[in-house]
Amino acid sequence: MKINLSGHHVDVTDSIKEHINEKFSKIESHFPSLIALDIILSKEHHKFQAEISTNYEGARISVKGENEVMYPAISSAAKKLDAALKHRKGQIKANLHEKPVSTTPEIAHEIIQEMDLN
Repeated sequence: MKINLSGHHVDVTDSIKEHINEKFSKIESHFPSLIALDIILSKEHHKFQAEISTNYEGARISVKGENEVMYPAISSAAKKLDAALKHRKGQIKANLHEKPVSTTPEIAHEIIQEMDLN
C-alpha cells in the first residue's frame, strides 16, 4: 500500500512517517485490496488535523481526526478509517446476498372482479 503524506504548516519528520507506517500496517493487512492512502497533516487554530482519503471498492472514503497533539490526531483518523472501511466491506457483502422477493397479496375485490358471477 502506498502512503502519500503531506504536511500543511507541519514538518513531516522521519518519526512521524514511522508512526504512520506503524498505524496503517494493520489496516493494510485487513484490507489487501487497498492501493493508496492520501494523508494530509495540518495545524490550524492550535489543533492538529489528520485528513485521510482513499478509494476502496469503488467508493471514495474520507476521514478526519483532530486533536491538540499530533499523534492522537493520527490515531483518531486511523480508527475512523478502519471503521469506514469495515462499513464499506459490509455493504459490499450485503449486496452479494440474494434479496427476498416480495409478492403482493391478492386483494379480495380484484378476485371478485375476475370471477364470472353470471
